[in-house]
Amino acid sequence: MSKELDKHEIIKQEILKEQEELGLWNQIKEDFLVPKINDPALNSSFELFFNYPGVWAIINHRIANKLFNKGYIKIARAFVGITSLFSKTDIHPAATIGRRVFIDHAIGVVIGQTTIIENDVLIYQGVTLGGVNLDKGKRHPTIRANSVIGSGAKVLGNITIETNGKVGANSVVICDVPENSTAVGVPAKIIKRDDKNGRLNHGDLPDIDKEMFEYLLKRVALLEHHIKKCDGLDLTEKEHDLECIYKEFITAMNSIKK
Repeated sequence: MSKELDKHEIIKQEILKEQEELGLWNQIKEDFLVPKINDPALNSSFELFFNYPGVWAIINHRIANKLFNKGYIKIARAFVGITSLFSKTDIHPAATIGRRVFIDHAIGVVIGQTTIIENDVLIYQGVTLGGVNLDKGKRHPTIRANSVIGSGAKVLGNITIETNGKVGANSVVICDVPENSTAVGVPAKIIKRDDKNGRLNHGDLPDIDKEMFEYLLKRVALLEHHIKKCDGLDLTEKEHDLECIYKEFITAMNSIKK
């Protein structure tokens, strides 16, 4: 346990040292340039002031984090509270966030107190980097460099998304994600390993629920066939009842769509 804490503390200190060398003003200027790299929808620098709450959330966190680390805790907390009103994000001022981190759209993002985020991480809206207990110490995730966290994903507890890790939309991650790997599902499972493609293409990810339903349907069909063949049972009446239930389900679904 102490080794894990030491590892996270080393990562945190490296981030803080790099930020100290760069300076707050240079960090802020760099944050303004990040959307030009990550968002093809950006048409002009003017839009940064009105359409990118994630940029402002990060910039204001930089200021709050400086205040927090210097002991101005109440001021830092108040500043973050005001920021959350217009950015719709909740980032604890003690969280450690590296360079060129981009929160796309930002709405609903929650980042806990002991979270550590390295450089060049992309976070989409609705993401939670949260804890699972009330213990003191490191209880939030560490997100290593070049990782991507998909929309609505929940990364919970003192776990690590290693370098170039990817988390699919709406996944719930409760264990470490290895380097160059992709995790999806509830709870998340590793579906790709040693994938050095930095993008998270949700269209290429498997539909885990669909595959499970397909498996269950094939398993039921196999059991029915076995019952009919070995026991000589006539399931015609039951099949008719099931078919009626299925048609009612389809009718209900179509009425919802309309």
